[in-house]
Amino acid sequence: MKGKIQTSSIPNRKQSSGILLTVLAIWHVLLALGCLAGAVVLWQRYTPEATWLQWLYIIVIVLIAASSAITVPLILRREHRGRILSLAINYLGFLICLFGSMHALGIFVGIDSLASSFGRGILFLAGVLSGYLITTIGDRYENHPGRERFFRRLGKIIMAIFGILFLFAVGILPGIISLLSRFNSPVTLALGVGVLLFGLMIWAMWQQPSAQAMGAKNIHEEILNGYLFLSPNLFGFLFFFAGPLLLSFYVSFTDWDAFGSKNWIGLTNYAKIVNLDIATLEDPKQRASEILDVKVYDELTRFSLFGKHIIIGAEDKLFWLALRNTFIFSVLAVPLSIIPALFLANLLNSKLPGMKFFRAIYFLPSIAAVVGVALIWQWLYNAAVGYINYGITSMVGLINSVTDSALIDPQIRWLSDTRTALLAVVIMSAWQWIGFNTVLFLAGLQNIPGELYEAATVDGAGQWAKFWNITIPLLAPTTFFVVTTAIIQALQLFEQVYVLIPTEPPGGPNNATLSLVLYLYQKGFQRFDQGYASAVAWVLFVVIFSVTLFQFLRQRSGRGAYSV
Repeated sequence: MKGKIQTSSIPNRKQSSGILLTVLAIWHVLLALGCLAGAVVLWQRYTPEATWLQWLYIIVIVLIAASSAITVPLILRREHRGRILSLAINYLGFLICLFGSMHALGIFVGIDSLASSFGRGILFLAGVLSGYLITTIGDRYENHPGRERFFRRLGKIIMAIFGILFLFAVGILPGIISLLSRFNSPVTLALGVGVLLFGLMIWAMWQQPSAQAMGAKNIHEEILNGYLFLSPNLFGFLFFFAGPLLLSFYVSFTDWDAFGSKNWIGLTNYAKIVNLDIATLEDPKQRASEILDVKVYDELTRFSLFGKHIIIGAEDKLFWLALRNTFIFSVLAVPLSIIPALFLANLLNSKLPGMKFFRAIYFLPSIAAVVGVALIWQWLYNAAVGYINYGITSMVGLINSVTDSALIDPQIRWLSDTRTALLAVVIMSAWQWIGFNTVLFLAGLQNIPGELYEAATVDGAGQWAKFWNITIPLLAPTTFFVVTTAIIQALQLFEQVYVLIPTEPPGGPNNATLSLVLYLYQKGFQRFDQGYASAVAWVLFVVIFSVTLFQFLRQRSGRGAYSV
């Protein structure tokens, strides 16, 4: 009898899976038709003033319709690709309807109001926690079922009471009632129905009979589960990184001011960035207005070459100044943050007492906030009361008293002098980055086999020979990573200047510390020239990508160790 029941259940499973798959195929047909109808409606409402967002809606809806139409024959043929497509489409539709309904119901705004009233319910949350602790007491009475049930039941009752009191205290229940009252809107109701329908279709396709009918294997289930867990990060990447990245690329070809419409201007922004005029001067003191079209070009620099006096004018002088400052900062800050870190890592890699303490001490600046570090260094750089100038003054006085010389105290104005402002930023940044680079080098050093150093010692090699012939070559992968990340970080200079040197506009004095990212910020968020700022951002991307590609090709070429 038992065997008959098991064998008779197999046709029932096949029949139920067939019904589910038929329903799913019909659902995808209706979904494809509905999406096409929606695209047609949006197309009919198209006007010349239509925004890029309307075009994006049309493209996404058409893609969903096409994908849903392709899914139908795959489901009917029981191909596993159809199952994957069906789950992906329904999952995407479920998320769109879910977040759309949450927005329509005002849940995101409600979360903000909940944060303001959350403090009133903390005591009741403590009561919920006490109830949970009471339930755990029952675990001590496994041999006494009566006592175990008593403590578990008592704890659940206390948790329920304090949980309800918490809801009343923070005002969640009135908020839920208010949300339910908003379902009278047709859009909100349609989105809620969409959440239910898409969720039901996901459940139907995920069921074991449907999976078996579609030829699913264990590896397929593992892949789907993996993508399901990765989906929050994938969608976050698409919506908060890849999407804005593509949008900025489009905006870079427009004259958008962040408020009005976007007018397509092609490569005008990029042409303005790179537009230079080079001319020859008859006299090195000749005025730029006599050579350059001052309505278009500003004098960028002048120099002598092979006996000729040359002047260079730029349509956007500030961009080239920012590029120069960024380049100088990178050339100075990168070696100053890497070379000391390499030798410091070798010192911390030794087996001396207290090395763990010093490793932590040197790493602390890396985890400190840039704003806090910049404020401390701003005080240290103070020309009147800063410790740096105080130390220089004390040193000059000591030298004068000992050697009977007449050295003059320079009284360096670190942050207000165009000659030292960028150097001050370099020193602070290198000091903060050394600890992180030290930890990376230390990790690389600990992966080098100690037997190599022992063999070199037996062969009579000294410390410098072992460092140069063993440490440097075997640290090449680590050095490549450290150098590349340090260069990228240096080319993105922003916070250090913005906080350390509080001038208006940022980048002072006299644009001596203006960086590319800071110039991008000025253009996009202070002057609201989003189109031009996006073009600057993509030029910066090309610079960073070119430097990174050069480092990568250099590392792959096997030219030996990095000489940082």
